[in-house]
Amino acid sequence: MSILALTSDTLVGTPGAGQIEYNGQFFGTDSNASRAQMQRITQGTAVASTSGTSIDFTGLPAWVKRITVILSGVSTSGTSNLVCRIGDGSISSSGYASGATRIGTSGAVATSTAGYLLTGDNGSASIHHGSVLITNISSNSWTTFGVLSRSDDGFSNISGGSKTLSATLDRVRITTVIGTDTFDAGSINILYEG
Repeated sequence: MSILALTSDTLVGTPGAGQIEYNGQFFGTDSNASRAQMQRITQGTAVASTSGTSIDFTGLPAWVKRITVILSGVSTSGTSNLVCRIGDGSISSSGYASGATRIGTSGAVATSTAGYLLTGDNGSASIHHGSVLITNISSNSWTTFGVLSRSDDGFSNISGGSKTLSATLDRVRITTVIGTDTFDAGSINILYEG
């Protein structure tokens, strides 16, 4: 039986073939013995979604390939659908191909070019829980897939979309389509990985 012990967070030299070393990141080798850097999953800082019209997560590293946005008990003051927007220096509010469906007896369908829709139907009493996965396809192109459940009525929202930025993604925003409804409950956080 072998045991791997990491005793320092300082990388000494370049990792050699077959080695794994740690310096805030993991390094290993693939089957062709070329060095590969494997980013660990990093958790952001949860933000209370109890005020304001948007929740931003900025300063994302250039190596990010997947972001999970997590909503817990999130509610807004109005009926505008929730959206997620991404950016490369500033938030982009156009050029999205996005849709969402509320599944239930009063199902609703919505589309948007102003952001990745997270809900197909929203109300001031809606309380959302769930997550949205933002995944890099290639270069600066990104897609989303999300599932949010409503604890106020038991229905769920399924969403998806795509967007290509002009440069490297470095930020994510959660807001509403109209952008003026305020958050009044819950919290939002992200996980990101390479």
